[in-house]
Amino acid sequence: MQNSGEPKTGFLGRRELDLPVTIFEVMSRLSDEHKAINLGQGFPDERGPADVLDVAAKAILEGWNQYPPMMGTPDLRQALAAHGRRFYGLDIDWKTEVLVTSGATEALTASLLGLIEPGDEVVLFQPMYDSYLPIVRLAGGVPRFVSLKAPDWSFTRADLEAAFSPKTKLVLINDPLNPAAKVFTRAELELLAEFVQRFDAFAVCDEVYEHIVFDGRQHIPLMTLPGMRDRCLKIGSAGKTFSLTGWKVGYVTGAPHLLQPVAKAHQYITFTTPPNLQTAVAYGLGKDDAYFAGLAGGLQAKRDRLADGLRAVGFEVLPSAGTYFVVADVSPFGFDGNDEAFCRRLTAEAGVTAIPVGAFFVQDAPRSFVRFCFSKRDEILDGAVERLRAHFSRK
Repeated sequence: MQNSGEPKTGFLGRRELDLPVTIFEVMSRLSDEHKAINLGQGFPDERGPADVLDVAAKAILEGWNQYPPMMGTPDLRQALAAHGRRFYGLDIDWKTEVLVTSGATEALTASLLGLIEPGDEVVLFQPMYDSYLPIVRLAGGVPRFVSLKAPDWSFTRADLEAAFSPKTKLVLINDPLNPAAKVFTRAELELLAEFVQRFDAFAVCDEVYEHIVFDGRQHIPLMTLPGMRDRCLKIGSAGKTFSLTGWKVGYVTGAPHLLQPVAKAHQYITFTTPPNLQTAVAYGLGKDDAYFAGLAGGLQAKRDRLADGLRAVGFEVLPSAGTYFVVADVSPFGFDGNDEAFCRRLTAEAGVTAIPVGAFFVQDAPRSFVRFCFSKRDEILDGAVERLRAHFSRK
């Protein structure tokens, strides 16, 4: 018999990584079991732009289907440099400052494995996407947490003073922020930039929702602030920008001295990304302003549709400034349990699945907030609201 302090071993006798099943998998299985409407996982349920799909199909039939260059195809890397200039005024060298990856999660993994050395401290903002902490720990990093608090999910100078230290190697920030639907303000970013520079650190910026911001807001890449151009890696996602999450095409932009170690890690993770999909993404990034405005506007309308429905049912809905999500406070229902128990019961009894926000915290987690995804067809959103209305009207 093993002592409790010994490493766990699997059936092959090898040490197992101590990784939990993700909350998305847990709730999706439960949703399937109860035939619920799943507003937990964040992906659109529509086909994506037809012209982008057509370009991909043509590239498969007529284009190159062997290994593309490890850094990405020249047409996509040039398109990404042009995108940075067009939207943010960034002057980017596509040959040395752009890397294409197999999804944004691979971009994050390569970035963290490439930059973190064992013992380096990494500042993380809670709530955070669930892959961040396992990757940091896999790289040997030591996490230091900043807890954002509802309803504005902001931070203070004192929060950063407590988290940063002479051992800080980098900060990982998600902006716009999943799961809290937060878009950081210029003042917040300027404060963060001050600390990054003071502690001679770097920033890995997960900006996959960069084009999904609402109510006239503007996304501000941390990279564009004074003194931050050579300290930031900017990560983007074609999956979010073109509502094609299954394509898994991501990209990293950064100064050569930061991108080189990331590229070295990338070559041993996936090496390359499908060239035909890269061709289509390069085309998509050149679409006119109406496309990008329509993407945000269409999702803003869905946000309003679901948020209004949730309020009518009795939820207290927090502001949603961007992403695919709204966060709701379940306190008005007087539920005797935490957020995960609420989501489990909601799935089983009401037939609607949400995600507990507490699952995105490591410490000091709130216990009354749940996250709903609104990037679904209107009839799906309306059906979910109707189920919730029927359920809570029986209470």
